[in-house]
Amino acid sequence: MADQSTAPVARGNSCLSFLAFTLSTSLPGISSAAIEGGELVVRADRDRLIPLMMLLRDDPRFRFEQLMDLCGVDFPQRPERFDVVYNLLSVSLNQRVRVIVTTDELTPVASVHQIWPCVTWWERECYDMYGVLFSGQPDLRRILSDYGFEGHPLRKDFPLTGYTEVRYDPERRQIVREPVTLTQDFRDFDFVSPWEGVLTLPGDERAHELRQIMKKIQ
Repeated sequence: MADQSTAPVARGNSCLSFLAFTLSTSLPGISSAAIEGGELVVRADRDRLIPLMMLLRDDPRFRFEQLMDLCGVDFPQRPERFDVVYNLLSVSLNQRVRVIVTTDELTPVASVHQIWPCVTWWERECYDMYGVLFSGQPDLRRILSDYGFEGHPLRKDFPLTGYTEVRYDPERRQIVREPVTLTQDFRDFDFVSPWEGVLTLPGDERAHELRQIMKKIQ
């Protein structure tokens, strides 16, 4: 008799495997489509992004109506150092897929704002934080950093010192520009305690003991 508790998981994985096979055979330019960590992950050529996204949204086999998120990942050691990650949701079929394309500092990725207009803010954020360019995006401005800010803060090689910040000084009653100070540089992280950064709380005695032992060893 089949294990009833694992049956939905097995059906879900079987469905994702079917989608992975269908995708890999439906469109050129898909370098891989596989289940990673229980999720369907599709890696595609940058130039084939728009046809792939149209297929995922409009084909009744997929029906990924919603773009839930777009983010960047930086791998400075690679020639194409950036991953641009799209997380899609099919409300109709209750399925998710993650689409990944790669690029470098100069080569733009086609904007998908005409497929999902909501993506404009996320593309602006990815551009602001990583410097990824999106061709066809009519509003590619910074969205989080200040006017005149130079550099892209989430790049791995972004320097933590040497930049200036602009803030309002209530004592001087004026806007001031001064060097960035990052006090977190000197923070002592404690990854043992779930209440990292605070005193030992009731129920956290075991983590407290481990911290004391680690201090003695050091």
